[in-house]
Amino acid sequence: MIAFIKGTIAAIGADWVVIENNGMGWQVAYPHCDRVHLKDEVQIFTYLNYSDVDLSLYGFESSEEKELFQRLISVKGLGPKTAMGMLAKAGTEKIIQAVETGDVSALKKVPGIGAKTASQIVLDLKGKLVPVAQKNTKADTVTYPPEIEEALQGLRNLGWKGSEISDAAAYLSSLGLHTTQEYLKAGLQYLNKKRTGGM
Repeated sequence: MIAFIKGTIAAIGADWVVIENNGMGWQVAYPHCDRVHLKDEVQIFTYLNYSDVDLSLYGFESSEEKELFQRLISVKGLGPKTAMGMLAKAGTEKIIQAVETGDVSALKKVPGIGAKTASQIVLDLKGKLVPVAQKNTKADTVTYPPEIEEALQGLRNLGWKGSEISDAAAYLSSLGLHTTQEYLKAGLQYLNKKRTGGM
């Protein structure tokens, strides 16, 4: 099993990226292509999907997102491409909230999810996603390198709030930057783009 790939973004598609690692280019389906740029240094968690007709790598920002993906594809009738579409459209927190509150209508808003599938997701996963949600809420307690910690403090000083800081922390930790200034700049770009609906 390929747990993660660490390397440089060599190409970006609508729903995939190519990561160059040790002279090899790994094409990975990815739900956040708008958050990466060519030549970015990244670490992407991966899941290898194998079937009679498909052999594909799926990538994620965090191990928690990967775990949620694996829970989703365990639902009858919900394939990996649809699950990736859910992560790209709604994100981890909104999916967990919808499942745990039984909000079928919210799940139906995601492309490819009909009433039957939405109900099945709630039926199969309600009460089982709490560990994933708890991991997500611990983002502020994770210890990051000094440069990232200083950048996060800079974002707090600029008025960004807890949930936004948590999102930025997960994003920044996937980058391979070197200085506090670089991380702060990347964090601001990411949060401003997210707030204006650019992702």
